[in-house]
Amino acid sequence: MIAYIGVGANLGDARANVEDALARLGALPATALLRRSSAWRSAPIDSSGDDYVNAVACIDTTLAAADLLAALQAIELAHGRERPYRNAPRTLDLDLLMYGDEVIDTPALQVPHPRMHQRAFVLAPLLEIAPRIAVPGHGAAAALLADVAGQAIGRID
Repeated sequence: MIAYIGVGANLGDARANVEDALARLGALPATALLRRSSAWRSAPIDSSGDDYVNAVACIDTTLAAADLLAALQAIELAHGRERPYRNAPRTLDLDLLMYGDEVIDTPALQVPHPRMHQRAFVLAPLLEIAPRIAVPGHGAAAALLADVAGQAIGRID
């Protein structure tokens, strides 16, 4: 299954945390890191704190979606991720953005990620590695990016 993972951090050494998370994604069992975007900097949305460092990874995995989510949460915990309140600043945030073209809606997991089509910090790095990708239920990611053009984001590397 081809899956896309959003990676972000704005506490501690955010850039190093993002890079380590990308390496850990490639080391997950039954998973290969196929592509990764550049690092991008974005201002927090519905949150506070320093700017975020963001990236998107494309993986090929045989892990079930729930098992992949558990693996992502374990990587977050290894980086000291805490969840004191919604949209709190974080040492690492890993979001399962898309899992093939599946639509999953459970209390624990929603795929595609329910706000990815509203976030430039997801769409810009996603389009860097998958320029013709469509978000199930929302359409072409390139058209969606135009809708969030007012959100500040810039490529770091």
